[in-house]
Amino acid sequence: MQLRYVYRVYPDPGQQGALAQAFGCARVVFNDAVRAREDARKAGAAFPTAAELSTRLITQAKQTTARSWLGEVSAVVLQQSLRDAETAYRNFFASLKGTRKGPRIGAPRFKSRKDARQSIRFTANARWKITDSGRLNLPKIGAVKVKWSRTLPTTPTSVTVIKDAAGRFFASFVIDTDPQADAGRMPATGQTIGIDLGLTHFAVLSDGMKIDSPRFLRRAEKKLKKAQRELSRKQKGSKNREKARLRVARAHARVTDARHEFHHQLSTKLISENQGIAVEDLSVVGLARTRLAKSVHDAGWSSFVNMLQYKAERYGRTLVRIGRFTPTSQTCSTCGVKDGPKPLKVREWTCAACGAVHDRDINAAKNVKTAAGLAVSACGAPVRPGAIPAQREETGSHGFPAEARAA
Repeated sequence: MQLRYVYRVYPDPGQQGALAQAFGCARVVFNDAVRAREDARKAGAAFPTAAELSTRLITQAKQTTARSWLGEVSAVVLQQSLRDAETAYRNFFASLKGTRKGPRIGAPRFKSRKDARQSIRFTANARWKITDSGRLNLPKIGAVKVKWSRTLPTTPTSVTVIKDAAGRFFASFVIDTDPQADAGRMPATGQTIGIDLGLTHFAVLSDGMKIDSPRFLRRAEKKLKKAQRELSRKQKGSKNREKARLRVARAHARVTDARHEFHHQLSTKLISENQGIAVEDLSVVGLARTRLAKSVHDAGWSSFVNMLQYKAERYGRTLVRIGRFTPTSQTCSTCGVKDGPKPLKVREWTCAACGAVHDRDINAAKNVKTAAGLAVSACGAPVRPGAIPAQREETGSHGFPAEARAA
């Protein structure tokens, strides 16, 4: 499978200027491709092919006065930007036809130079390399300093350079993992677990363990409020406003980084200790429309479950999602009798049928495990008909789901 390893990079002022130029050229080519497609649609003509767009928007454009500066950046960056536009249109049409999973997505839109996130991608034919001194040598940019938080397990197939809203630069390497090596890192275990995700406790396990919710956003609200208030008082277009915007972005980045680190540590611990894991398929989008929206976003359930998915596939574990309408909080985990709905303020209840006293969350976690049908065979592997590991694909320069993320 393919994974991303992300590291912090520190370009010098000259390299930052070269990266800004590359970001801008990639953005212009992407916007030109979208404009060409839109013009063809309005004229009722056939969409231009990728080869035609490459010739017109890159090769011929470099020879004109208006676009001659496209020749000052690597041609691979421009070609990858065209591929991103093609992928965006392909996903849009697949969404219209209903062949693409997930919510409906709209048509590709023009990128802005004021977008919070900028990125460019270099494939193997760009001849980028990691020098003997540990720097990342990029064509027409130079050798950029990298903070190696861990060693790359294999030779990367591509690298994406990203600038986030806080002004930080990252290098995201795509690698192909070795299934046999991954299986050896985490040997099989006979344990299975059910997880009930919540807000009071981030996760309650079927073995009775409760993991407190760190509430990173709630803890940082005071500082965020102050930084946002200072930003609102700055004159638009001024340098002081840009400095205030960076302070707000960095404050949010610290919250995001802390949440991702917590999710990575917890998901790795659960995957290493359990052969089978069961979770509820929560409607995060629906819960985010309620009065609990801020707390739901602060918890980051979707990010956590996605980490469980790809780590389960990588290390040969089984992850099972049960339906969101399964009455896990209404059913007695001892005798299986459904006791009816209960308000959230009820944290403990006694089963009328068997007299068992239940902690609401622990009982729900046990029911999640039971509903998943996880059973352990004699060799220690989970057995459940129809359980298929989640797939994880390369997402170009649009995603940031890193297996390793430098602080």
